[in-house]
Amino acid sequence: MPEYLLDLIIVISKIAVVEIVLLTAVAYSVYAERRVSALIQNRVGPNRVGPQGLLQPIVDAVKLLMKEDIVPANANKFIHSLAPAISIIVALSTFAVIPFGDTITIGGKVIKLQIADVNIGILYFLAMTSLGVYGVTLSGWSSNNKYSLLGGLRSSAQMISYELSMGLSVIAIILMNGSLELDTIVQNQAGWKWNLILQPVGFIIFLSSAFAETNRTPFDLPEAEQELVGGYHTEYSSMKFALFFLAEYANVIVSSAMITTLYLGGWQFPYLQNFGLSPMLVSILQIITFTAKVTFMVLFFIWVRWTVPRFRYDQLMNLGWKILLPLGLLNLIITAAVILFLK
Repeated sequence: MPEYLLDLIIVISKIAVVEIVLLTAVAYSVYAERRVSALIQNRVGPNRVGPQGLLQPIVDAVKLLMKEDIVPANANKFIHSLAPAISIIVALSTFAVIPFGDTITIGGKVIKLQIADVNIGILYFLAMTSLGVYGVTLSGWSSNNKYSLLGGLRSSAQMISYELSMGLSVIAIILMNGSLELDTIVQNQAGWKWNLILQPVGFIIFLSSAFAETNRTPFDLPEAEQELVGGYHTEYSSMKFALFFLAEYANVIVSSAMITTLYLGGWQFPYLQNFGLSPMLVSILQIITFTAKVTFMVLFFIWVRWTVPRFRYDQLMNLGWKILLPLGLLNLIITAAVILFLK
């Protein structure tokens, strides 16, 4: 078989496996949200369909597929249908540059455990997350509903505000590693040299911005029920509504994966190479390590949602512009000064 054809098959296989796993994880993140919230609030949660309710996501998907798709009479029907597609496609595509392991050797072929090994991985991540705002904004505008429009406008203002702070925290990581390539950043965190330890302020800024970027409590103002009914997705039903719901959880998983990659050592298991294990076992343990870290961060997102109350909108914007942005600039200046001094 020609080398180029084999490489194409490997890439397609990686895309298929990663997207199937990601979609399954998104569905069960909804289940985890419901179970964890029930635990926090001393309720039972879904426990009827399957053992411990594990088949509930499948039932929910079938139910949403069978529901009637209602579109407002005065809505822009094309944009109304396009908006949820933008949200879910952007959310799933962002994972392409995140390394979930080093390499694995199958049949003598060394395969990179990353869909797209590009040298501008961080820029790709920032670009894709900035595109996500279009799905939310267009859904609010196309619905021809003032509450939906307000939710979309809030979301665009919120995402722009917090993308600046997120970008500053990422620039500090780039300065420390001298690379935009995510795999290089993970390699440089070998042992316990995690950026969480070296960049604690940047980690807090990135984490806070990730909550705002994913519209999660305490930053879920674009869909504040007491003010906007359901916000930007008020006029959506059936699978179109489900796509927004899935996009939110996909963004949570992708944000957790990026936090893991940038600050928690990625797939690195401290001193794993000293145990004398076979290369195949090492590769499997790296994937398990990455998955465990991402799962922890997803559960952290869920825990915060059911613990911290929602901010007012003026508090949200003040935090982004008056606290996180100056703090990000200060952190960047100090990081640059320390690097210059050490050199």
